[in-house]
Amino acid sequence: MSGSRHVIASAILLYFVIALEVLVMISPFAGFFYAAFNPVLLLLAVSPATHWLGDFFLPHMVTPPGALLRIVRVAGSVLFVGGAAVFLACAGQVYWSKLARRGAVMGGLYRWIRHPQYLALAATGLGLAILWPRFLTVVLWVVMVALYRTLARDEERRMTEQFGEAYRSYQAATGMFLPRGLESALGRVPGPRAGWARTTLALVGLLVVAVGSAFALRGYTVSSLPLWSNGAVTALPVLPADLAPLSHRMEDVLEIPEVRGRLPAGAPVLAYVVPIEYVMQGMIADTGPNWRLYEHHQTLAMMADWIFHPFRHLEGGHAHVHGGPGSTAGGVERRIIFIEVQTTSGQASPSALFSVNAVRRPLFYADVDLHALRLIGVQDLGPGTGWGNVPTPMF
Repeated sequence: MSGSRHVIASAILLYFVIALEVLVMISPFAGFFYAAFNPVLLLLAVSPATHWLGDFFLPHMVTPPGALLRIVRVAGSVLFVGGAAVFLACAGQVYWSKLARRGAVMGGLYRWIRHPQYLALAATGLGLAILWPRFLTVVLWVVMVALYRTLARDEERRMTEQFGEAYRSYQAATGMFLPRGLESALGRVPGPRAGWARTTLALVGLLVVAVGSAFALRGYTVSSLPLWSNGAVTALPVLPADLAPLSHRMEDVLEIPEVRGRLPAGAPVLAYVVPIEYVMQGMIADTGPNWRLYEHHQTLAMMADWIFHPFRHLEGGHAHVHGGPGSTAGGVERRIIFIEVQTTSGQASPSALFSVNAVRRPLFYADVDLHALRLIGVQDLGPGTGWGNVPTPMF
């Protein structure tokens, strides 16, 4: 069983590596990571049956529209930090007991449940699935929960062999992952009598609920995005406050000769409206080396900002992370990044533009003073994003 435990532990470590992609992608190790991971994402993208796994279900590049999505995003940070703190506290309690030769740990958080460390890791993993919301991360989180249960069962077998009746009495008085009373109530829910069948049914149910909730959140996100559209071009401001000036100026921006001449005929276009020094613009298109974040060695600062200040990098532009001068949220100078979108239906509705099967091709960006309707500059763009062909968020 020792070999199996190492395999399971390695699988759990792999989950956290994949879920922490958002941190790796802004580190100097991004190239090494994507050399191994990106082929998996591209393979998933080949078939419509698996294409959705690489897509995102929550806002990551734009300010979450509405209170619900903001609460969910904050909950991700709380679960991640809180779960990690509880896990470390439990680990400290276990290792102190081993060093002091006090036997099995049955006090502290272990007084109520037998495996608070695995419950804490599950909470941390769920927080990561919210912080870097690929569907793949959600599916792997359910797999990770199943592996935790396997590890817990193996630990209990070894503890029973080592401590005998004392540990059996502890098992009878406490729940495995939830307080005893709650687990007993769940055990009375109608279903298969065999333990393995109930466990399998519970994990399948967890997978359905987790993935279904992710799709529901994605649908809610798309329906809530602050969009401007004239039928051919749809503009998405990363700052919701920009929607008002766009309603007055976007039609005129599209008539600027340098802009109008670059727009494709007959193809839906999605235009991201961002502060000129918006830190996340490299996820939309390769707008220059300043926005390939892995080249700037700001991993620790951005990690802290991403966890503890979940909206600052979205609302404050580039300056908060890099400390340089940047546009403020109330400025009028904006970068508009134009993306041609190939939709399966050929339509330009929000559901089509943000479909998991939509294909995006960056065209150009235009820096515009929306107040004065002055073109500051325009630049044609190559294919891909600042991370090459790595699938990145659409919103």
